[in-house]
Amino acid sequence: MTNIENNLLKNKKGIIIGIANDRSLAWGIAESISKSGGECILTYQNEALKKRIIPLANKINSNHIYQCDVQDYDKLKKFFADIESNVGKLDFLVHAVAFSDKDELKGDYVDTSRENFLKTMEISCYSFTSLIKYALPHLNNAASLLTLSYYGAEKVIPHYNVMGIAKSALETSVKYLAVDLGKKGIRVNGISAGPVRTLAASGISDFRYILKWNEYNSPLERNITIQDVGGAAIYLISNLGSGTTGEIIHVDAGYNVIGMKNVNAPDISKV
Repeated sequence: MTNIENNLLKNKKGIIIGIANDRSLAWGIAESISKSGGECILTYQNEALKKRIIPLANKINSNHIYQCDVQDYDKLKKFFADIESNVGKLDFLVHAVAFSDKDELKGDYVDTSRENFLKTMEISCYSFTSLIKYALPHLNNAASLLTLSYYGAEKVIPHYNVMGIAKSALETSVKYLAVDLGKKGIRVNGISAGPVRTLAASGISDFRYILKWNEYNSPLERNITIQDVGGAAIYLISNLGSGTTGEIIHVDAGYNVIGMKNVNAPDISKV
């Protein structure tokens, strides 16, 4: 995806929840929004993560950083009220939040504990719905709401386990939320991104293998970048996507359409 600057999001402002560092998919979206003339409000979960977010906010000239814990429901109402009082109503919200116990991603899905199942679903899926619930009074008409998913929501991916279940539920949430909010002119979509070396991906065993497999077998014969995801987000957030809602758009170099191994791909066990 090119980094050409434009004004597609001029006078648009919104919040991005879930940036971990400058390799995050959410950061690719934030950079693209900034280069398209939009204003980003960034969040951090705790003081340790705040130290990572401040320099990133400076890079995109954002003066608005707020603490947000998606599990602290008692504070979410005030969180959005404070944002509106400082910057006005929001035009977009990007949800890039996910969590699961990485030790439980290594074994079989059937061994998932009840505790980790519920926590994974709450943080990785329900948080999108709850954030929207509290954000609604503070959204402009025709606001765009966006979440991030992965192909493991559709097909079995090794070492993805309960996260695949949560992402599948998240993608279905997008459809139901799109119907609920369509009457208000608010759009809800998701991006199913291909594998990228992010902090979240570090918890998946054999991730280097997955990257190579996608590179060799996707139609474009490459892996995606966070800029690719940022470009798709601009379409969905801007007026270019005004007629698109309830969709999960794949940004995976086309891997999701493949039915078998590329016959010209090398033996990955020897690479």
